Amino acid sequence: MPQATQGPTGDVRPHPLTGDLFPSPVPPGTGWPGDPADAATPVAATPAQVRRLAAAAPDVAQLDARISVCRACPRLVQWRESVATTGRRASFADQPYWGRPGPGFGDPDEEAVEVLVLGLAPAANGTNRTGRMFTGDRSGDWLYAALHRGGFADRPTSVHAGDGQRLRGMRIVATVRCAPPANTPTTLEKETCAPWLDRDLELSAPRLRSMLALGSIAWDAALGAARRRGWEVPRPKPRFGHGAEVGLGTPYGVVRLVGSYHVSQQNTFTGKLTEAMLDDVVARL
Repeated sequence: MPQATQGPTGDVRPHPLTGDLFPSPVPPGTGWPGDPADAATPVAATPAQVRRLAAAAPDVAQLDARISVCRACPRLVQWRESVATTGRRASFADQPYWGRPGPGFGDPDEEAVEVLVLGLAPAANGTNRTGRMFTGDRSGDWLYAALHRGGFADRPTSVHAGDGQRLRGMRIVATVRCAPPANTPTTLEKETCAPWLDRDLELSAPRLRSMLALGSIAWDAALGAARRRGWEVPRPKPRFGHGAEVGLGTPYGVVRLVGSYHVSQQNTFTGKLTEAMLDDVVARL
């Protein structure tokens, strides 16, 4: 495998699966596995541009491309890129880091997606390194193992973009698409990112039967997006809890929103979330 070198764009390192050399962060359209964008993909630099580009995305592929190059939140851009360049975890020091927003990951057949999984935000050394949602960290280990047991994922693991993992009938996205400091996005950052989720729901609505919200922030984001889309949401606001379930009325029928504790190490290491508990909510999708 090629070794890290100093190239015209600075430090470049080999992708752990393909061996191709990339700088960190990875420029769009340079060959990273699964990169949905290219050099011509429009870039949102303000909240207003996020709203405009999200609403105008004609399909999921273009939506993911635009998400993956967004630069509308200065604090998140600075953080994700600093992790990618100077804050790499020692065990991944020989790898390039994606260092961009995490695009959605799902069944390559957009028309087959009937289930949406919504998380909080990419992990600094997970999605921010690998370029795929819930990939390359312990949270992803738990989630993909459960999805495999439930028949949604071809493999029980997801280690890196390009590893052959495939989802069936499902798409995974995040409330906030960039890795935030301390895993805590601000209210403004959540609001700025919300139009990407709004468009995700709009594009998937004709086929969507259920959503899985991982954690209370994702639960609130799903309810907020549903209201903005004009869906029927019960009042008072349904409360989050593991196993909580509520029906959301859409022009195409009822979509079930199911809640689960997040697959964070804080929950899985302490036993707050067990494999059996996660399998139970996945089976209800």
